[in-house]
Amino acid sequence: MKAESKLWQKVKKNTPNITWTRVESWASFGFPDLVGYAEKRGFFTVELKVTKSNKVTFSPHQIAFHVKHPTNTYILVQTHDARYPKLYPGTAIRELAACGLSACELARLRLESWPELERLLLEA
Repeated sequence: MKAESKLWQKVKKNTPNITWTRVESWASFGFPDLVGYAEKRGFFTVELKVTKSNKVTFSPHQIAFHVKHPTNTYILVQTHDARYPKLYPGTAIRELAACGLSACELARLRLESWPELERLLLEA
């Protein structure tokens, strides 16, 4: 199983109060991997990324999507050495693409557990 698929399985398992739809990459270039929905929150998107270093790679289409849609979009990045992924607002995509994870610590939403991921996504 690919690393992004494993991350998807963890997200789905640990966010039971969010209804998820996984979008295949061929369906629309640049569209995020996940569409989430919660009754009180509405719809939002999450781009999944897995990296072995501080560098996060995005296609020009992914960058364009997040620039054009700056609200209700998130980027979830799992590094191989971290217990939990890092959650960023979609507005951080240019900085993530240019400078990697180390330059974006201030933009990151603090995530200390899987339940914390669900709480942050539902409260936004």
